[in-house]
Amino acid sequence: MTVRKVKSVWNGTLKKGAGKMDITGYSGPFTFASRFENGKGTNPEELVGAAHSGCYSMFLSALISGEGLTPESIETEASVTLGELDGGPAITNITLDCLVKCEGLAQDKFDELALAAKAKCPISRLYAGGTATIELNAKLV
Repeated sequence: MTVRKVKSVWNGTLKKGAGKMDITGYSGPFTFASRFENGKGTNPEELVGAAHSGCYSMFLSALISGEGLTPESIETEASVTLGELDGGPAITNITLDCLVKCEGLAQDKFDELALAAKAKCPISRLYAGGTATIELNAKLV
């Protein structure tokens, strides 16, 4: 079993405070402005999107490879919506936009594999039954 660690430190109040996230290969700030406005730094929702898009791409690659094909590229962008639910902030939607280049992959098989990856990648499973709907727009190009 693999365990990954990420460290975040927050100092001060929500609006005037600031934090720092330390992730393998990245260390940087996050603030109220970077989360709820357009300030510099990252935010938890971007990291959720990065995790989900990366996980989805890798899982789809595994499924395509299981069909005896080698994808040239799988590019996935995640749009994470931070909205309100039950009087508090919540991730309310994640949309995955995916473009796949793979010689020999039929459209119907691609559609099947793209939906299976959406349902079964570990990050999608993490959110199953949670507050967010997960949408998928996958295209074979």
